[in-house]
Order: sequence, then C-alpha cells, then structure tokens
Amino acid sequence: MRRGATVMLARAALLLGLLAAWEAGGRAANPLLTVPPSAVLPALWDLVRLRSYPDLAASLLLTLREIAAAYGLAVLAGLGCGFTLAFNRLVGRAYGPILAALYAVPAVVWYPSLMLFFGLDAASKIAFGFLLGFFPVTLAVLAGIRQVNPQLVIVARSYGAGPLTVFARVMVPAMLFTLVGGLRTGLALSVIGVIVGEILGSKAGMGALINHAYGLLRTADYVALVLVTLVLVVGSDVVASLAERRARRWTE
Repeated sequence: MRRGATVMLARAALLLGLLAAWEAGGRAANPLLTVPPSAVLPALWDLVRLRSYPDLAASLLLTLREIAAAYGLAVLAGLGCGFTLAFNRLVGRAYGPILAALYAVPAVVWYPSLMLFFGLDAASKIAFGFLLGFFPVTLAVLAGIRQVNPQLVIVARSYGAGPLTVFARVMVPAMLFTLVGGLRTGLALSVIGVIVGEILGSKAGMGALINHAYGLLRTADYVALVLVTLVLVVGSDVVASLAERRARRWTE
C-alpha cells in the first residue's frame, strides 16, 4: 500500500509541476499561440456544454464509429493473414519478409494515396486506421505461433488430440499474451490512424474540429479539443490494458 501511495504521490507531483510550468509559460508567451491551463478550463467547460462546438457529440460519435470499423477490419484481416502465414510455410517464407518490410515504411506516406482513392469522407480514415492496425496484429500472430513449444504439440498429438484441440488447448494459451499485446498495439495505432487522418484531411470528426480551431487561432478551444481526444485515446488503451492483464493472469 505504501509503495502504491508513493507512486501516486510522485505522479501527482509530476502533473502539478507540469501544470505549473505550463501556466507560467502560457502567460509569458504569445496568447495566440499558447494558452495557460487557467484559460483552457473555461474553454473546456464551454466545449463540454456544447456551446463552442454544438456538433461535438456527433463528431465524437463519428470518430468512434470510424475507429471501431478500422480496428474490426484490422483484427479480422490481421488474424486471417497471420494464421495463413504461420501455418503455411511456403506462404510464410515468401510473404513474411515483405510484410515486415512494409511495416517498416512510415505509414503516413500511404495516406495521400488513400485520400485520393477514397476521398475526404470516412472511408479514407477507416482505411488509414486499418492500415496502421493491421500489421501489429498480423506480426503478433506470427510471433505468438513461433514461440509455441513444439514438444507440447507433439505430446498432445501423441495422446490423440486433434488439430482443433491442439490449437485451442496448447497453442492459444501459449501465444495468448503475445497476441493480446499485438491487439492492444493495433487498437492504439488504429485510433491514432483515424484521428491523424481526420486532421490531415476531413470534413467531419474530432480531427476536423481540431483543424478548425487551429486554423482560426482559437487556441483555447484547440487545446480543449485535443484534451477530449486525448481522453478518447487513453480510454481505449486502458480498456486494452485490462484485457492484457487478464490474458497474463490466464497464461500464468
């Protein structure tokens, strides 16, 4: 308990220090470019009350739908591609290195092509979020299957276990923690991909609101919108971390 309390106090002290530095720097800098927390709080209150941006709820809901679609497609395609590459040696040797090489390419270079192909509507944001989330899920499946002990598979088969039983009782528990870690990373990247896509070019969504406030130099509203988006990103990661903890307990 003491250690946990110490950690919480250290985090609180760091947060207060950052807020104090932000307040001092914001008051000394150009108000068009930087605002202190004391100016952000009223803007955040007006934003939550839907006074500064009445379409906040609709934009937030649209962004959430885009994230759900992008992540769902990334999980389905990533699991399918990962298991195909892992269980088919020829396909894995032929296309596994290509997949790893494509993952090393900065994803933002693909967005202009996606925007030209899908337009400025939600499809390009979903495609970008899917692209960012697909690779971690696929590579997590490959890494998880490769770390399964072959001796356990041989023992299970010697006792008469069929392919489905071996997969469910031996392979899934062995690879679960790695797979859940990949799913968590894929979720975080899908969220980032959708929001960044909206900021780079969109007519609706949280990114469009952020772009609007930034373009009009409404700095306080801009920071407030960023904070709301930050809550969305952190909240999704917290949910994913809880699932990862449960997977770790199950594998232990």
